[in-house]
Amino acid sequence: MFVHALVLRSAAVACAATLLVAAACAQSGVSAPSREDCLAEFTPQTGQPGKDVIWVPTNDRLVTRMLQMAKTTPQDIVYDLGAGDGKIAIAAAKEFGATAVGVEYNPDMAKLGQCYARAEGVADKVKIIQGDIFETDFSDATVVTLYLLPDLNLKLRPTLLEMKPGTRVVSHSFMMGEWEPDERSMTQDGSAYLWIVPAEVQGAWTFRERDGTDAFGIVFEQAFQHVTGTVGTGPSATLIADGRLTGSEIEFSLQRNGRTAKARGQVHDDRIDLTVTEGSREVVYIGTRS
Repeated sequence: MFVHALVLRSAAVACAATLLVAAACAQSGVSAPSREDCLAEFTPQTGQPGKDVIWVPTNDRLVTRMLQMAKTTPQDIVYDLGAGDGKIAIAAAKEFGATAVGVEYNPDMAKLGQCYARAEGVADKVKIIQGDIFETDFSDATVVTLYLLPDLNLKLRPTLLEMKPGTRVVSHSFMMGEWEPDERSMTQDGSAYLWIVPAEVQGAWTFRERDGTDAFGIVFEQAFQHVTGTVGTGPSATLIADGRLTGSEIEFSLQRNGRTAKARGQVHDDRIDLTVTEGSREVVYIGTRS
C-alpha cells in the first residue's frame, strides 16, 4: 500500500511539471492536466508564424457560430484544417458531441491542442494530429472548418468539391473564389461562410415516369451549386429556372404542359429521384445519365 501511494504521489507531481508525463499520468488514473499545465510546456503567441499562415485564434463565440452554421451533431466527424491549439475541434466535441480531428503543422501546437483536449475531458473524441493539410486524408469528414488565407482555400477547393455531397464546409473570414457560400454570417465576432458540397449533375439525363410512360430529357449545366439546363431538343426545347443543388438535393422549375412546374429530387450518383409538381398533381420520375 505504501509503495502504491508513493507511485501515485510521484506521478501526480510529474503531471503538474511536464506535458509529456501527463499522458502517462492519465493512464495511471491521476487526474487530467489543467490548461495551465499544458501551457507550461509551450505557450503560443498570437501572430506567430506557421506554414503559409500566422496563428490568430478564432474567438469562442465565432467558433460556436461556425459549428452551428454547419448544423453539427454527435453523428458528425469534424476536421479542422490548420487547427492551431485545437479550439474548434474541442468545441465540436464538447458543445456538439461530435468526433473531431484537428490537423496542425506545428508539432508544438499539435501537442498543446491534444493536451487541451485532455484538460477539457474530450480526449476520447478529439485528436489533434501533426500534419500537412494538403497531404492529410480527411475524406471521411462530414464537416470541415477552416481559418486559412484565400489562396489556401482555393488550393483546397478541388479536394473539397470531391467530397461526399452534403459535406459542410465553414470558413472563418475568407471565401472560396467564385464558389459562392450557401450561408453568410457577419457579426461583431467576425465573418463566417458556409458551403455545402453539391452533387455532380453536369450532362445529359433522361427522366422516365416511375408509374407511367411519360419521359423527357434534360441537359444540365452546373457551376458549383447553381444549375441551368435545357429540357428537350429542337424548337420545342425550354430552359429550366431557379436550379440549385444543396448537397444531394436538387430543385428547379420547368415548363410542363404549357405551365410552370416545380421539380425537387435526390441525386444518387448516376440516378435522380425527381418529383415534379404541376398544380396539385405530383409525378415521380427516375432520371439516369444518358
